Amino acid sequence: MSSEISPSTGKSYGVKRVCDIWEEARSTFYARKNRLDDPENRTMEKRGPKTDLSDEQLLEEIRADLAASPFRGEGHKKVTARLRVQRQLKVSAKRILRLMRQANLLSPHRSRRGMASVHDGRIGTDAPNVMWGTDGTKLMTVEDGNIWIFAAVEHWNTECVGWHACKEGTRFNALQPLAMGLQKLFGSTGADAGRGLSVRMDHGSQYVSEHFRGQLKHWGIATSYAFISEPETNGVAERFFRTLKEQVIYGRIFRNIEEVRLAVSAFVKQYNAWWLVEKRGYLSPNQAREKWLADHAA
Repeated sequence: MSSEISPSTGKSYGVKRVCDIWEEARSTFYARKNRLDDPENRTMEKRGPKTDLSDEQLLEEIRADLAASPFRGEGHKKVTARLRVQRQLKVSAKRILRLMRQANLLSPHRSRRGMASVHDGRIGTDAPNVMWGTDGTKLMTVEDGNIWIFAAVEHWNTECVGWHACKEGTRFNALQPLAMGLQKLFGSTGADAGRGLSVRMDHGSQYVSEHFRGQLKHWGIATSYAFISEPETNGVAERFFRTLKEQVIYGRIFRNIEEVRLAVSAFVKQYNAWWLVEKRGYLSPNQAREKWLADHAA
């Protein structure tokens, strides 16, 4: 087709234009053309420099090296090093990795070991005040340096029930959003005020501390830790912080902690009043809670 004449220009299309349209490399075109032009060389051989050992020969060297090694579970890097240094073979680490993978010679212990996850993929609840999620994040300010923002989020309607911005991310400050939520929705922060509620959190130092767990026990709240290496099990709080950062934090420079507090306070009020939640029929957190209270009124 490259030699065809264009009716509009009266010139041939050319190899470059045809290859660009067909999304083919010109080197591939010329390689195939040379094979067709030479009847004695029509085999589809791999292009590039020829190696001293074929794949079959190199695989035998790999098997022999693994058999001679006194250790088990070694990867392709050590095999490559021994073949290069001890056997003086000019081999590529990527080629050895490919051959070992194809022959199932890679270490079986590379993948994560242990019990399978029992998480069923669902972290929402069917009613409010069953589970809250809590987490914290850090933010840089001009005058106060790094500060912390803690929040507690209802799993049922993603409502932010409490938040706290502070200079230090201590276990005491991590409890403040929960205390705010208890006062707001349960009317008290006394003993057993949160009986029947559980809190989902990660394994941060604040949340595994004796004081934090003891305070939850005083409130009658059960602890529910996220699964190791599965942050999605605390996804409600994680998603709230993502929304907070996208709507308020990213692209803005805060001078001090007071500016952060004003910004977070305004956002939480707007979020709870207007943020649409798909799983609650596109009602805002406040609307969803009001509807549930009206439906379950005595």
